[in-house]
Amino acid sequence: MSDDLIRLTASDAVSLLSRREITPLELIDAAERRTEAVDGAVNALPIRFFEAAREKAAALPEAPAASRAWLGGLPIVVKDLSNVAGQRTTMGGSGLFADNVAAASSHDVARLEGNGALAVAKATSPEFGFNATTCSELFGYTRNPWNTARSTAGSSGGSAAALATGMAWLATGSDLGASIRAPAGFCGVVGLRPSPGLVPRGPGSSPFNTLSVAGPMARTVGDVALMLDAMVGHAPADPLSFPPPPDLFREGLERDLPPLRAGLSVDLGITRCHSEIAASVRAAGAVFEGMGAQVAEDHPDFAGIVDAFYEVRGFGHVVGMGPLVDRARDRLTPEITWSVDTARALTPETIARGERTRAAVHARVAAWFATRDLLLIPTAVVPPFPVEWTTVESCEGHAFERYIDWIAITFAISMVGLPAISVPCGFTSEGLPIGLQIIGPPRGEHAVLRAAAAFERALALGPITPLDPRAGL
Repeated sequence: MSDDLIRLTASDAVSLLSRREITPLELIDAAERRTEAVDGAVNALPIRFFEAAREKAAALPEAPAASRAWLGGLPIVVKDLSNVAGQRTTMGGSGLFADNVAAASSHDVARLEGNGALAVAKATSPEFGFNATTCSELFGYTRNPWNTARSTAGSSGGSAAALATGMAWLATGSDLGASIRAPAGFCGVVGLRPSPGLVPRGPGSSPFNTLSVAGPMARTVGDVALMLDAMVGHAPADPLSFPPPPDLFREGLERDLPPLRAGLSVDLGITRCHSEIAASVRAAGAVFEGMGAQVAEDHPDFAGIVDAFYEVRGFGHVVGMGPLVDRARDRLTPEITWSVDTARALTPETIARGERTRAAVHARVAAWFATRDLLLIPTAVVPPFPVEWTTVESCEGHAFERYIDWIAITFAISMVGLPAISVPCGFTSEGLPIGLQIIGPPRGEHAVLRAAAAFERALALGPITPLDPRAGL
């Protein structure tokens, strides 16, 4: 029965819970057995508290009368940058926070817990989420279950690996430059970067920063929508958060798409895309055409966005990480100190230029979406790379200048605040997953989710996860 339970979708598991055909304890037991069986190969869930979840399950109330998104005792895992009350939060495996125990849950986690989710474990992240790969001082490398010699990307790599192997039905992620989408793409699962403010964040040192968001990760589009419904809402302590929309995100996902106008790009004019990935994304465009969409190779003008990202992101890192660099420089990864030191060298005029460029690109993007419904682009421009790499230096002869230039295809979208979902769209010649980003207009989550669900059905890949970890070279 345990193996059958881990293969349920989250939506099916919640339906069974609501009918009392299964219990939260059965799901917790199934998740724990699966974690013990497979996590040794991928190293995704180093902090576990299944017994605490069982205690909470025993005290779980009935669904509140006004609940829109009751999860009924479904176990979830939480990225180790968010707090779960009473449990360790090591801030992505930092030795500085090795013994840190959270007094209260983060806003995104509290929303899920209030809607009947039971956190059972913390998922790996690089230290403070800084890298687009997943490795840390405390926990080492997290490995891609499709090939354990390859990376999960980052920074929500543990969440993605846990989902792909069936250790969890839902997992939290956070995304500044790529951190939900790239791991989802590398691991063959689904991850949504929502519009800033839709899911409450924090508490933290940069509550007005719009680059970093919290969001849902799961194995299907429907499950991501289910989780999003349980995460959204206004938190008074988060100044960017706002009340949920009147319509549930999971409603209407089964409907056929109306006629759509979509642009498609493999590089947004700012990067280089691996040829296999480019071919897969163009094939995805043909799938949309088969559903009646008008698809043309076209995209907004993102000129200047790469430099602007480093300028805007760098200022945020000085705000959030500067004090820690000052007192514990020798205990931090080189990427953190490099980012803070580089940002501190920026002049005020350089930072202002970055914000002006960001504003100009946003205006061009908004104008582009006035006559289009969707933008289709790769989730990552390179396939999953060796797990030991902390960056990608080149792609088919194109050299990436800075250590996270290889995620420009995702951080460009972060800069303009658009909702973006990563869904599986095929495989490389080595059998590794390729992700497609489906991007909508500002606050266009409903449209993005409906398009992603329709694509998921039309592509007919079937349930590609959960899978047993596969050793590789």
